[in-house]
Amino acid sequence: MTATRPAVPGSRLAARAPRHRAAWLLTAGMIAFAVTIGVYIGFIVTHPADRWMIPVDLNVYREGGLVVRHLTPLFRPHRLAPLYEWPGRQLKFTYPPFAAMAFTILTLAPFAVLTKISVGVNIAALAATIWITLGGLGQRRGFARLGATLLLAAALFWTEPVQRTLFLGQIELLLMLLIIWDQCQPDSRWWKGAGIGIAAGIKLVPLIFIPYLLLTRRFRQAAVASGVFAATVLAGFAVLPGDSTKWWLDGLFVQGSRTGFVGWEGNQSLFGLITRLVGSMTDAQPIWLLAAAMTVAAGLACAALLDRAGHRLPGLLTCALTGLLVSPISWDHHWVWVVPGVVAIAGYAARARSAARWALAGLAVAVAAVFGAWPVTLWGAPVDMGAFGEGLIWAPPNTSPGTYFKYGDRPWYIEYRWHGFELMVGNLYVLTGMALFVLLMVCAIRASRASATQVKPVRGISPASAASAHR
Repeated sequence: MTATRPAVPGSRLAARAPRHRAAWLLTAGMIAFAVTIGVYIGFIVTHPADRWMIPVDLNVYREGGLVVRHLTPLFRPHRLAPLYEWPGRQLKFTYPPFAAMAFTILTLAPFAVLTKISVGVNIAALAATIWITLGGLGQRRGFARLGATLLLAAALFWTEPVQRTLFLGQIELLLMLLIIWDQCQPDSRWWKGAGIGIAAGIKLVPLIFIPYLLLTRRFRQAAVASGVFAATVLAGFAVLPGDSTKWWLDGLFVQGSRTGFVGWEGNQSLFGLITRLVGSMTDAQPIWLLAAAMTVAAGLACAALLDRAGHRLPGLLTCALTGLLVSPISWDHHWVWVVPGVVAIAGYAARARSAARWALAGLAVAVAAVFGAWPVTLWGAPVDMGAFGEGLIWAPPNTSPGTYFKYGDRPWYIEYRWHGFELMVGNLYVLTGMALFVLLMVCAIRASRASATQVKPVRGISPASAASAHR
């Protein structure tokens, strides 16, 4: 008589459990994201327009596109955004000529329609960045990944850099998405690296990813990125030869002060921090050059170590963080890279065990909280520039953005007189970035040592067997 093998009661439940978890995660994500967008739309319809959007940057982009269409000089001494002008501030076009050529697409719709398109596109870019980042962490396509995307988007939508991007009509989310998408493609794609080249043609800071590609021995990608960037420069000379000459040959691209007062509270870079501490833009520059050189060397080395140890996405994000720190201008909305950063930390937390999981989860929550769009009225500070009052960095008093264009650098600027709490909170983004930078360096060294141990041959044991035993 043949015995019948009894069914294992838990086997079907174990098979269904991942699907149930995915369904619950998707449901939670859809509800959270719907609530977030609903609250945002509710705020829009119940508040004046200048409380949720003053698209000064979007208007500058559009004007650049109009200049290209009419082939008039782009870099005029007093370039204004007349529809949305801050008192006393002259908004100049501060991007390469190729960017103005790309911005011609913004001239195809009326400006009132363009502002609404900008909000929708930026929200889509936020969700797409999270989706692709999860894929870069190894998460398979499916309901679980979609649910996690929506859940994280609902939370990270309320970070100050994202809100400021929406408020100003900025392009930071789109440039970040372009780079993340480009680098999460399979290495077999011959055009991989082109996204970095295009992003660098619009804004120069992404050029830092090219030496990162070289250090990680992805020479073809570095060559593609360099070639595409060179093509954007040549295209600028072909269409706007006079402006390209001013920008590239006359050194306009190295004049960081064209964007405004680098010591202003909104500039969360090492240069901004050092300027506020020293009390002078001129005196801060040599210190910043030394600090930037050291940070670039350490940051690119750290990114390369993480990549070679098998942590490619953290390596990419380390390179992005390095660019934020060393760039002379890193406005608060440039820190949208906190979005894939928090997603990466949360992804590693989900895979970690016991104490490490809770530590990483706590770190993800802490970083999101630091960059949260908290109304500074909670701290007793007045809100005087619409939604510019959101975010902890805006708690200390700051100099009016237009003051520098009128008077130049002056020792009586408010940022030069900060002390104690004001110094900590007013430099919160760059200080947090520096702390994460140190943490990533420690992780890179440990990961590099662990990787070397895995492949180190042991007498009488093959490298593959040694690596298996180590795991």
